[in-house]
Amino acid sequence: MVMNAGHKMTAAEMVAQCKKHTFWTWSAQGAVDPVPVVRAEGIYFWDADGKRYIDMNSQAMCSNIGHGNRRVIEAIKQQAEELAYVGPGMATRIRAEIGPLLAAHTPGDLNTFLFTLSGAEANENAIKLARAFTGRHKIITRYRSYHGASAGAGTLTGDPRRWACEPGIPGVVRAFDPYGYRCTFSRDGCRDCPMYCLSHIEEIIQLEGPKNIAAVLIESITGANGLIVPPDGYLKGLRELCDKYGILLICDEVMSGFGRSGTWFAVDHWGVVPDIITMAKGFTSAYLPLGCVAMSGRIAAHFGRHVFSGGLTYNSHPMCLAAAVANLRVLEDDDLVGNSRRLGVVMSDLHRELMGRHPSVGDVRSLGLFGVIELVKNRVSREPLAPFNGTSPGMVRLGSFLKENGMAAFLRWNYLFTIPPLCITEKQLREAFTIIDRGLEITDQAVSD
Repeated sequence: MVMNAGHKMTAAEMVAQCKKHTFWTWSAQGAVDPVPVVRAEGIYFWDADGKRYIDMNSQAMCSNIGHGNRRVIEAIKQQAEELAYVGPGMATRIRAEIGPLLAAHTPGDLNTFLFTLSGAEANENAIKLARAFTGRHKIITRYRSYHGASAGAGTLTGDPRRWACEPGIPGVVRAFDPYGYRCTFSRDGCRDCPMYCLSHIEEIIQLEGPKNIAAVLIESITGANGLIVPPDGYLKGLRELCDKYGILLICDEVMSGFGRSGTWFAVDHWGVVPDIITMAKGFTSAYLPLGCVAMSGRIAAHFGRHVFSGGLTYNSHPMCLAAAVANLRVLEDDDLVGNSRRLGVVMSDLHRELMGRHPSVGDVRSLGLFGVIELVKNRVSREPLAPFNGTSPGMVRLGSFLKENGMAAFLRWNYLFTIPPLCITEKQLREAFTIIDRGLEITDQAVSD
């Protein structure tokens, strides 16, 4: 059925046509049940039937400034009228403008930028830069990680989403994570932590051969694999390990960057300067697609003398850069990084209150407005409410409850993520947690003695 230009689609028509003609990712096509979204503003979006949802996941952890911001929309329109596109070998006003604006917020001397269209492309190019710069080929990553779905980024990923595309690219070696609640090395987790997770990485470096390893690539704060905030001292120790062996440190800040954790970049919490930072998502708050590789002065200087064998048709796309410039100014002008830091304290308190009321809450973790509630069947054994890489009736019912009560949230395995737009108010945040509080009565029913 072909729709007339002026036809107003019903919710059913919208879903039917989308399911008929588009291919959905991470899904069996017959199981797809999308919400037909028609508009969005601030922390909310509405479906075609007029139902409002609180966006408790910032869509795909990317709508940092919130929806419908007119300053970004007008900047995109203005750029379209001025210059919609030129090739990546050209200089443009917006390309000149974004460099110093972004460099004002990146740590250390990471002030040279390779622009891509996604976080996956950023990570692909980061390892290409690292291998070319060092002349080495191995990359150490972690098991509980996600770095993208392209061939290279999918191999860098540690979680089960890599399985379908294996064997993948060569040279990737994996380490365990600083996951205090389920520590691989100590039942006490991070209490009086001797940092076995760091000595473990050093042992891997020795066994793989330091002269073979180009980089260690990590998410500064693990995202979709449980929102693991590293213990104090971990990133500093990792930086020292990399320096000891002449290995580059690459920090993936695709999720954690641009105020999400309460600082411009998550590494800022620990005063660590990586050699490379990759970013996307909150860079434009997803108003248009854009990723970026920020590199140190010494890496940039190396490629002042050597050719970098890489390129993208949409490198430094003017429209995307315009969205990024406007987005960065909104973050600055509205102090949304500060709002994330301040309301992050409130959200941490709300997490702990839920843990005090609900026996199904095994652990809560957050930094800024980047949080997770980990659900368990038993707090003593810490048996998860859903198995690794699976789900359970309790988690399914919780998801249905939240959706029915006007909340769009990300549930994965036994995790419920709390990642709202940074423009959220304290009143809105508390209202959202009231819904979550009621929903956790469902998961409490699955708790065993």
